[in-house]
Amino acid sequence: MSEDFMIDTDDLQRRMEGAMAALKTEFASLRTGRASASMLEPVMVEAYGQKTPINQVGTINVPEPRMVTVNVWDKSMVNAVEKAIMNSGLGINPQTNGTIVMLPIPELNEERRRELGRVAAQYAESARVAIRNVRRDGMDQVKKAKADGMSEDDQKFWENEVQDLTNKFIGNVDKALETKQAEIMQV
Repeated sequence: MSEDFMIDTDDLQRRMEGAMAALKTEFASLRTGRASASMLEPVMVEAYGQKTPINQVGTINVPEPRMVTVNVWDKSMVNAVEKAIMNSGLGINPQTNGTIVMLPIPELNEERRRELGRVAAQYAESARVAIRNVRRDGMDQVKKAKADGMSEDDQKFWENEVQDLTNKFIGNVDKALETKQAEIMQV
């Protein structure tokens, strides 16, 4: 194989890993009936005139499987934190006890579990599309190198490398989706 043409598979792999990381973040924000501090990551609080992540206005704890607490540092921010949680679309009603905002996680019904399963499948499909876009970029690099004089054997080798990388990451997305859906359906 000629060393004249090298396709940057490390860059393609890094970009595919980025799609997987984004998928994991999206999965973490899905409520599965169990309490998790990561479910509050997307919540932004109107604090001191600007939107601030909730973890920058208080400490998030999970004292028991069905309870998340936010220990707000500044007493004047308690109402803003409560309002941000109610407006976040998590479907959780906060209860306040001094500077501690308690979030009891209700049991999920069967219909809500199926709905969350569909949302997880949409997140997974978005990750697959992102990975396929990276694959397309890799294949474009191979075609450009072919036009610049890469041999047909080298072209086949690099196309196979890019496709193998894509297949590996699509398989990882499918496994992650399967795990998340099992977690969601678990009663």
